[in-house]
Parts: sequence; C-alpha cells; structure tokens
Amino acid sequence: MSDYKDYGFYVSDPAHTFSYLQQPILSLLDKSKNKCILDLGCGNGYLANLLLKMGYNAFGTDASAEGIAIARETSPDRFFLQDLSTGKLPDELQGQKFDTIISTEVIEHLYDPEGFINFCKQQLAGSGEIIITTPYHGYLKNLALSLFNKWDSHMDPMWHGGHIKMWSRKTLSKALTDAGFSNVEFIGCGRVPYFYKSMILKARLN
Repeated sequence: MSDYKDYGFYVSDPAHTFSYLQQPILSLLDKSKNKCILDLGCGNGYLANLLLKMGYNAFGTDASAEGIAIARETSPDRFFLQDLSTGKLPDELQGQKFDTIISTEVIEHLYDPEGFINFCKQQLAGSGEIIITTPYHGYLKNLALSLFNKWDSHMDPMWHGGHIKMWSRKTLSKALTDAGFSNVEFIGCGRVPYFYKSMILKARLN
C-alpha cells in the first residue's frame, strides 16, 4: 500500500466500493455488542465518520496522510496515521482495546496477510469480532475472467498499489480460523451470486 494516488483520497466522498459494501457492513453491527470499533485502513475516514454519526464509538487509522487529513476535518480526535509494518497502533491508541475491527479492501494489498490478521487479533478484547472485505474470487468468476480474457486488466501489473493477493471464501476463512477466529460468516456483495465484486467475512475471536 505504498502509493495511494490511485485511491483518490482528496475528498470525503465514499469510495465506489461502498455503493455495495456499506449496507451489508452496517447490517453486521449491533450497538449492544460492537461498542468500540477500529476501522483499520480507513482511507478518507468515510466509514468511521458514518459510524460516529450513527452513535458508534469508532476510530480510524491509515497510512495515507492525505486520507487522515480529510477524515480529521470531520472528527479531528478520531483518526491517526499508522504504518502497518511497525506492528503497532499509533501512540494515541496504545492500550486501547477494541471489540470490533473493520478492514475494507485492504488485505488484498498486503504481502503479509497472516501478520495483518494476527495484528488485528492482538487489538481485540475478549471475544472480539473482525469484519474484513476484499474482492471476491471463486471458480465461476475466475473462469469467466479467463473465458473473456480479462485477467490482464483485472490484475494490471502497472497499477501502483494494486492487488497482490486474490482471496476466495475458502482461503480467507482458513486464514481467519488458523489465527484463532471462529463462527465465520460470509456475505457476497455486488453483482449476482458467484460473480460478486467483493465479499465480507465476519468472525469472532475464540
């Protein structure tokens, strides 16, 4: 995630992915359970600011200084710069335990997804919950990409900050359960079943 120019963190508007991710994510939250939320890789802070407006106790971190600056225009004390490679939360959030971590369209950009999931695990209190979204890959979608010769555009190697990991429901579920999470729930988002744009996986820490 070294180059954020492709992600347009210049305005506070929601990323295009929230047109199909927002409502499914919100449907997974409950104020009686999800009392302290960290949006890890929050971009311009759109989701965390929305959660704050809805009455949730939410914070956001991101590696993009431009994104954090935009997020702070609305909620200056809720957003912080974070370099995931350090394996630490920003100083302002040290000691804070979260019962929920949300990460939207981040894990596909990471060289060490196992380390990322374990980092999330360390920030969760008790039987905390994790909600991860990432582009969906499954047999039928992958077959269609091959039949219509779309792989070059889908995985353009010249896209700075592009996707370096492709996840299926099975592989991401296994990554979560291997890290000690259970009760994995799946929601496909965007398009028709088996050709989803993205998927959401929610799991609980044992």
